[in-house]
Amino acid sequence: MTGRRVAITGLGLVSPYGGNLADFHARLLAGESAIRLLRTDDLPRPLNMPFAACPGFDAEASLGRPLAGVLDRFAQLGLAAAFAAWDDAGLPRTPQANERERWGVAWGTALGGTMAYEKGYRDLWQNGRERLSPLSVVLGMNNAANAQISIQLRLGGVSMSHTVACASSSIAIGEAFRRVRSGEAPIMLAGGSDTPQAYAVARAWEALRVLASADEASAPASCRPFALDRGGLVLGEGGAALVLEDWEHAVARGAFIHGELVGYGTTCDHSHLVRPAVAGQVRALNATLADAGLTPADIDYVNAHGTATPEGDPVEIDALRTVFGDHAKRLAVSATKSLHGHLLGAAGALEAIVTVLALRDGAIAPTAHLKELDPACAGVDHVTEARRNQSLRAALTSSFAFGGSNAVLAFRTVADQP
Repeated sequence: MTGRRVAITGLGLVSPYGGNLADFHARLLAGESAIRLLRTDDLPRPLNMPFAACPGFDAEASLGRPLAGVLDRFAQLGLAAAFAAWDDAGLPRTPQANERERWGVAWGTALGGTMAYEKGYRDLWQNGRERLSPLSVVLGMNNAANAQISIQLRLGGVSMSHTVACASSSIAIGEAFRRVRSGEAPIMLAGGSDTPQAYAVARAWEALRVLASADEASAPASCRPFALDRGGLVLGEGGAALVLEDWEHAVARGAFIHGELVGYGTTCDHSHLVRPAVAGQVRALNATLADAGLTPADIDYVNAHGTATPEGDPVEIDALRTVFGDHAKRLAVSATKSLHGHLLGAAGALEAIVTVLALRDGAIAPTAHLKELDPACAGVDHVTEARRNQSLRAALTSSFAFGGSNAVLAFRTVADQP
């Protein structure tokens, strides 16, 4: 599809590693896992599971006490990531006149303010309270993050949230991309945030029998996508944001451009709630390539959804083999959830940043802990050690969610940096 070019001028995150973008990418390239064993004192049965938390995130220090106090943790993480991306784009937080009336926000979250609601249940049922905080509704609503981002940055255009399980923030980015490309909005801030360590959420995932198990020593290597001995996914928390900007607008203000977003495709398997389908993923991959005007031979890297589940990994590789044909065996593929965990609704945004950094820096982060490949996942070039000094032209990142929702984004290296 033709339209305006879409520049990526801002990247921001709150990741399980802490630190800034450069530190985040350096740790990924080093193969350093952010996954640790999470233990809680919840009764009657404490949580005891591998998890990628953000223990260094101090909401009050990052956002100020008044603002942090009216946000659930998912929105705190989201707003901090959004501020970081905004600052990275070189945009002032306070606008001049009405210049931002068409600028907007698209945000993704799978869970929204679950932590706020769980606190309410505990207060009512365990602590005997008869009334909850009057802020409970606005803390817990799924659009709390994008609403606060719009308010804090005075963005008068669309402010929307997408809840599509693990594809939430990829779809948010894709829909924001379409608005910038069409000329509807000169700037869109897009991303996602989630906090899946709520007790009921963690136990629900545990009941689904898709989580990896580990002890303290083995937790860092507990997420092993594509490995023969993989044992399941590992949840994580965090927030990630991108500033998408009309290319001419970015050039006119002298912005640094990290990369270019060139394509977006989304489909539904329409077959099963939790079992992925090759055909649906193939259609999403092909739709993205067509939207971007790219061929399979143009793609040098794929950041895979790669959750380390027995059902999901082979289907994803099968879809890549189908779409890329003979090129598949030369297609570099890695699943960085092995290092930063699965951030659910924020996963797509975090992995979009990983993909942009790979193209920008010519360096691909690995699928960690992949010692013995599952034969069902063969047929692509699995990256098991960091690859630096790569000449990369274009890349894809995929998000394949429960409910059969598939979203794929295509990025291109910037050749004409202003």
